[in-house]
Amino acid sequence: EVQLVESGGGLVQAAGSLKLSCAASGFTFDDYAIGWFRQAPGKEREGVSCISNDGRTYYADSVKGRFTVSSDNAKNMVYLQMNSLKPEDTAVYYCAHKIGAPCSDYEPDFGSWGQGTQVTVSS
Repeated sequence: EVQLVESGGGLVQAAGSLKLSCAASGFTFDDYAIGWFRQAPGKEREGVSCISNDGRTYYADSVKGRFTVSSDNAKNMVYLQMNSLKPEDTAVYYCAHKIGAPCSDYEPDFGSWGQGTQVTVSS
């Protein structure tokens, strides 16, 4: 059973930084992708970033140059470093597992989801 647990969310001022973590287990770490999605109040969930086991990455245009996704396969962890945060980055952030690389921002490609972590950016 795939299990994903996010952590690292919180309240930060605009221009600040946060690092989200996703602890992953229950799947083979040689052919997968982990995506980061977010959902702001009143909005649909959107893909933010993704990393696959072969190191390929994806970033939404809205976060390019500010967010960096990384993984530590030895620790079964995926991270999302978020810099230069803006109030519009406020959302619940989720990590999700996709069987097989490459990356995707298409929600139905991802079969397992974490519970989410709240990120709030104040102006």
